[in-house]
Amino acid sequence: MEYYSRPIAVVGAVRKPLTFQATGNVTLLERCPAPRDSRLRPARRFLVSRAGGMVFHVPVRTLIDAADPAANLRLDGGEEIRVPEAAKIYVVGNVKRPGAFPMRDGAETSVLKLLALAEGLAPYSAKLAYIYRRDPDSASKKEMEIELDKIMKRKSPDVPLAADDILYIPDNTGRRATASAIEKVLLLGGSIGAAAVYGTAVRR
Repeated sequence: MEYYSRPIAVVGAVRKPLTFQATGNVTLLERCPAPRDSRLRPARRFLVSRAGGMVFHVPVRTLIDAADPAANLRLDGGEEIRVPEAAKIYVVGNVKRPGAFPMRDGAETSVLKLLALAEGLAPYSAKLAYIYRRDPDSASKKEMEIELDKIMKRKSPDVPLAADDILYIPDNTGRRATASAIEKVLLLGGSIGAAAVYGTAVRR
């Protein structure tokens, strides 16, 4: 009865949630999810909840990388180890690889860094881009216009991004239409030239 009354649960952003019994001297470092087991790497911290509502925030770097003994909590049973989902940032629109990218703990994310993760701009991008950021005073998102062309040419400073930001790169439809028209003219000109050469050869 005593053996099966000390459960510890591991839940959250892990590949396989589990519950085990606290037998002997169990520590957080021994039982915390390994980086390969995290579903949304890199996890920033573990949340260890104990009976009575007490919650400990344990940074992953402090526990694993720095091996700080103070962060290596002893688990007596009844705890829940939760791995929160990593904060993400989004890029959509005229980029080569749109999508969501996790933010690294302690590292600043900016427009240029996010574009590097998205493998750069696709052809015919607009000069202006937009950042959509959640308004802390409401449930809506506010729109911020940035001069993307000047940032890319290093004429304006890079713009930092926050968690849950959405970077939208519009398509320059005017440039795309002009390029398409030029391509058609070149193709048509090549066809006319080939036809003229063929007609001359036939007459000869």
